[in-house]
Amino acid sequence: MKKSEIRFSIALDDQKVPEAISWSATDAGPDIHFAKAINIALWDRDERGTMKIDLWTKEMPVDEMKRFYVDTMGAMAESIITATNDSVMATKMRDLCRVLMDHIEEEERAQK
Repeated sequence: MKKSEIRFSIALDDQKVPEAISWSATDAGPDIHFAKAINIALWDRDERGTMKIDLWTKEMPVDEMKRFYVDTMGAMAESIITATNDSVMATKMRDLCRVLMDHIEEEERAQK
């Protein structure tokens, strides 16, 4: 059986706020990669519920955070097709992503 590992390293300041997030994976080569935010969701088989971790660095701007979550939801829409073949659910998720992107773009226009 092949085994693969993903490792996250979080550098914290004195108040335990993330200053840097890095990750590496055995299947991604030897390089260390950096991120401003991570969102990890796991299905706990015993509790039959979702466990999640959300972290972001001090440098993660609010506008990028909003786009990060919309992108994450869009990726989830693609995953739901692969995992369940439920095109109705995927379409509704994509529709929500479009509505949220319209909202973000409207906010950006108002700030100019």
